[in-house]
Amino acid sequence: MPTLHTSRLTLVPLADEHLELEYELDSDPAVMRYLTGRASTRDEVRQAHARRMATEPGFGFWMGFAGEEFVGWWLLRPPNGPDQPYVEGEAELGYRLLRRHWRQGYAREGSRELLRYGFEELGLDRIFAQTMAVNTPSRATMTSAGMTFKRAFISAAEYDAPITGADQGEVEYEITRNHWPEA
Repeated sequence: MPTLHTSRLTLVPLADEHLELEYELDSDPAVMRYLTGRASTRDEVRQAHARRMATEPGFGFWMGFAGEEFVGWWLLRPPNGPDQPYVEGEAELGYRLLRRHWRQGYAREGSRELLRYGFEELGLDRIFAQTMAVNTPSRATMTSAGMTFKRAFISAAEYDAPITGADQGEVEYEITRNHWPEA
């Protein structure tokens, strides 16, 4: 995976040296509110790190830095899950930022770079992103990155404990290669 750059961010492929940064991010209950509903334990982060490191060539997780400061991570990976089965030429976009970097345009900026990379470098046909319907900040990021609403659905994923707002379902946004240049 290449290192990617925007005007303010350097997106570095995830490596073992980033484990503590992942823990800093995932141990904040506000960051994890719409994902697990609670902070992750150190052991859960270690397990997640191992899964994040095991990606197909060209895809994966990028750690974002503004100068030397860690901002968060972005992902681009082939679809694989109960709510989006594998489809050739498609990928899922995701992002997770430290709370102190929210509402500064970093999520959009990093997402736009991964969309560019996915369409121009990987030759993808469609990139989508999913979140809980009540996660309005993430939905706004998807829209500002050029994605459009595709569908609402009830997730087939199972959670350890109920997450506030999960009863309202999930949403999916998308952008296709044909719409990328004009987004």
